[in-house]
Amino acid sequence: MAEHFSKRGQVELLRQHGFVVVPGLLPAERCEAIKQAARTELAPPQGPVEFEADLRYPGAPQSHAAPGGNTVRRLLDAYARNALYRQWATSTAIRNWMELYFGEHVALSRAHHNCMMTKHPTYGSLTGWHRDVRYWAFEREDLVSVWLALGTETVENGALWFVPGSHAVDFAPERFDKAKFFRADVPENAALISTAVSPVLNPGDVVFFHCNTLHSAGKNLTDDVKFSLVFTYHGVSNAPVPGTRSAAKPEVPL
Repeated sequence: MAEHFSKRGQVELLRQHGFVVVPGLLPAERCEAIKQAARTELAPPQGPVEFEADLRYPGAPQSHAAPGGNTVRRLLDAYARNALYRQWATSTAIRNWMELYFGEHVALSRAHHNCMMTKHPTYGSLTGWHRDVRYWAFEREDLVSVWLALGTETVENGALWFVPGSHAVDFAPERFDKAKFFRADVPENAALISTAVSPVLNPGDVVFFHCNTLHSAGKNLTDDVKFSLVFTYHGVSNAPVPGTRSAAKPEVPL
């Protein structure tokens, strides 16, 4: 378990496996305060949001007019929308961890992730196997996302799945579909997917995962909304490519 490793040891686990779970990085009471803020912003939806119907992933409503059509998938631009989110994103704990990994000062990307992920019962969709870097544009494919569980996350409520070591594999383009999802119908892909793991997360647990790590998430089969706060970081020497979505918002140096 990662809690038995030093911070440097945790970073090495990330380098080796493409992800690492660090338990209890944020106290439960702070997680509850953040989750309550998110609940307030959902009823009714406030600020920029992404709806399940916008993406139409498997299990999502097919339009805003369909049942569940106004189900929120993400509360966007978390950094700007709430001081509680911002305090976590720029905390000393995150800065120190990221600087140890990148070996330099770091920046938070406001163009990618930077959101409160919500997974609703019934209308929350599943997410196919993919690498986040499929729609990111930086000088180097070396970014790390920080996923904070605000409640318990299990397979039953749509927790993340990861393929260990997949961040280090150079896949041929044909192993992905047109939307750059990893094709489960390809036998060698299916064999790799069979090695995936889904770590159980408790409130305050954090997953650090590389932008090239294959991951997915299922549907929420429980009665409660699942909340997760997600930010992405990179070393300051790894700049977003000008004119791309990755450079669309000013970054936040830590």
